[in-house]
Amino acid sequence: MTTQQLIAQALAWFDSGHFKTTLASRVAIPSESQRTDRDDQLLRYYHEAFTPAFREMGFQTEIVANPVNAARPFLLARYEEDPALPTVMCYGHGDVVFGDDARWTEGLSPWTLVERDGNWYGRGAADNKGQHTVNLAALAQVYHARQGRLGFNCVWLCEMGEEMSSPGLAEVCQQLKTRLKADLFIASDGPRLSADRPTLFLGSRGCANFRLTINARAKDYHSGNWGGLLSNPGTQLANAIASLVDGKGEMRIPALKPPALTPALKAILADITPARGNNDPQTDPDWGEPGLSAAEKLFGWNTLEVLSFLTGNPAQPMNAIPGHATAVCQLRFVVGTDWTALEQALREHLDAHGFSMVAISDVRGTPATRFDPTDPLVHWALEVMAETSSSKPALLPNLGGSLPNDVFAGILGLPTLWVPHSYPACGQHAPDEHLPIAIAREGLAIMTRLFWDLGEQGRELLARHRQHQAGGAQ
Repeated sequence: MTTQQLIAQALAWFDSGHFKTTLASRVAIPSESQRTDRDDQLLRYYHEAFTPAFREMGFQTEIVANPVNAARPFLLARYEEDPALPTVMCYGHGDVVFGDDARWTEGLSPWTLVERDGNWYGRGAADNKGQHTVNLAALAQVYHARQGRLGFNCVWLCEMGEEMSSPGLAEVCQQLKTRLKADLFIASDGPRLSADRPTLFLGSRGCANFRLTINARAKDYHSGNWGGLLSNPGTQLANAIASLVDGKGEMRIPALKPPALTPALKAILADITPARGNNDPQTDPDWGEPGLSAAEKLFGWNTLEVLSFLTGNPAQPMNAIPGHATAVCQLRFVVGTDWTALEQALREHLDAHGFSMVAISDVRGTPATRFDPTDPLVHWALEVMAETSSSKPALLPNLGGSLPNDVFAGILGLPTLWVPHSYPACGQHAPDEHLPIAIAREGLAIMTRLFWDLGEQGRELLARHRQHQAGGAQ
């Protein structure tokens, strides 16, 4: 069978309605991981969605206990064809955020797949049920085309807690490190750059949240009787934050800025234009780090955001000086940022600017990751995508948001390739979540070709990858 014949066969299967039927059955399972009364539905997704798909392709599956959250176990699926062949690791999550049923448009429901205006609507259609359904279908197309073979070994790790920041994922990957040993990681999550451009991203920005608080006094005091005599924590905290990030979004803490963009990164990002979709918000060109393009700000730089700010009683303002003010802030950062020194950098900066009264707490985060964009594996994936799609693929050094890629790239030490089958305006985590049918169809063609090529030339591709790594180490 030729590559063209295989792709045509996969698309015919898609057009027959089989893909839609499969996705509908998975969307119908209310696998909301943020609820405590959905444990049975989370396990149901393993038993009714993942496990049958794997066993159809000869995988061995098992439920793996979660050492951090017993109610959110993992599913390990392994397929070994020949120990001498390369091993590909894949990943998917079957959990979704709250259905938010009441806020969906009339005629739509989070738990019923509805086709409308070229989209499939339903919770998880984009994140992540639709995306791993594409990849599992592509894998099955290759398996059946080779008459019960893939041409490589494969291991999948599936979870039901991604929407809760993947509790236990790092610990399980550390425990199963030997069994998860692979040569390459390929998965799908997050959005494309835009609906019309297939996208390859190689990691994700890191994310660190922290709380700033001023507790000036135990209670509020009348502003007429005490104004001018008592410090106002709201005013102080607003000024403290303004010392961290100015009124145009530029970070003012040198220690938390990333290294300058390299010429290679600048060249890659020169081909990227964010926020091109009809439903995307109008961006503010003068916001953020001056001198950078929109793509460089989003994918190559760090940003500090204020997520919430609370002082006094916003619902019923009183004529009183509040005794307390608090804000939750977030640092999004790229590779090369020493985020582990975040609290120290904040403390030194605030103290130097006269804000020693600000307490820093609840600091938590995940590292940034970025696979080498000059690696031969990246060139191969982009070539496959270009040959399979009518549009030029976009290469992102890293996603602007965050994914648990640090587990796969860091703990397991894998080269990571992410091929998303969604787009920025998909309604992810919101009412009316949807997956464009055209993106799912194109995604199936791309993933089928990628998996087919790995069976055809996986050893050669990995040999070039290792040669490139060795050359870079010299």
